[in-house]
Amino acid sequence: MFSRILAAILLVAVAAALLVAAWPQLFGLQRTFVIAQVVAFRGSAIAVAVIGILVLMLLALLGRTFRRLGSSLALLLLVFALVSTAVLATRGFGNNSFSTKGRSDITVVSWNTLGDAPGAPAIAKLALDSKADIVTLPETTQATALAVAAIMKAAGRPMWEHTTAFDQISKARSTSVLWSAGLGTYHVDDAAGSTSTLPTIVLSPDDGTGPVIVATHPVAPISTEMRNWNADLRWLGTVCKSKNVIVSGDFNSTLDHLAGLGADSSHTIGTCADAALASGNAAVGTWPTGVPALFGAPIDHVMVTDNWRVTGMRVVQSLDAAGSDHRPIVVQLEPKG
Repeated sequence: MFSRILAAILLVAVAAALLVAAWPQLFGLQRTFVIAQVVAFRGSAIAVAVIGILVLMLLALLGRTFRRLGSSLALLLLVFALVSTAVLATRGFGNNSFSTKGRSDITVVSWNTLGDAPGAPAIAKLALDSKADIVTLPETTQATALAVAAIMKAAGRPMWEHTTAFDQISKARSTSVLWSAGLGTYHVDDAAGSTSTLPTIVLSPDDGTGPVIVATHPVAPISTEMRNWNADLRWLGTVCKSKNVIVSGDFNSTLDHLAGLGADSSHTIGTCADAALASGNAAVGTWPTGVPALFGAPIDHVMVTDNWRVTGMRVVQSLDAAGSDHRPIVVQLEPKG
């Protein structure tokens, strides 16, 4: 009798833990330490659950006394794996199709370069091959960004450049952004503010007609930065509230973490929507490059306001050996109307 009570308590505890892991936003726990880390890797969690099911079923077959408990635990893991797979399926396992780029369309490239690791030639080649109009480069110094701009200018695609660095000690505390000369001149909107630990750049068009460009890098949700991480994401929601905004960079957050920060159910954060979700790519991991994309965390994003239509996106997996621990993303946007 006592062993049955213990087994029942164990099953209830495991079921509760798996429910939280599968959908933490049900309890408002998506941005809490440990749970935030677990839910970031849904694909990996599914793989672990499948392995657990196989192990438990094997043990259940070998041990009669463990059969009922093992089978029950395996069933719980199966439900978790199915629910998590369904969530990822609704977000999209990858769609690299692009519409033909129109004259008014904008292509955005974002790549956290892990402190300039790939080098200016590799970054410039990606931008040129993608016909990028905006390039956001978290963890990229001004020297590298200027070198990228020089290469692109020599190739016939002149770009403006701006870098903000919180210090010169760590390259991670620099964020750079390049934008096409065809978009016009921009200025830094100092009144908009920034993320707390790592810099975000908010650029406004001098003539007031182009999109506000935001190159962002909220801090990662490590134990000592949870408060700053939450504050960074809430601040981004305030930036995404004008009529014409493109936000691009390393959000250090998946769609699960951003739950509850949108103005309504059709927006991801503020009045911006996620390009990956709109294009069927939101389950494709961008970090780290050392694991298959579907096992990684989709934390690099392009977010846009309602005046933009996403007409293509891809998570670039051919540069996994380039030096960065992040995969670049390429997004094509078409103005509505």
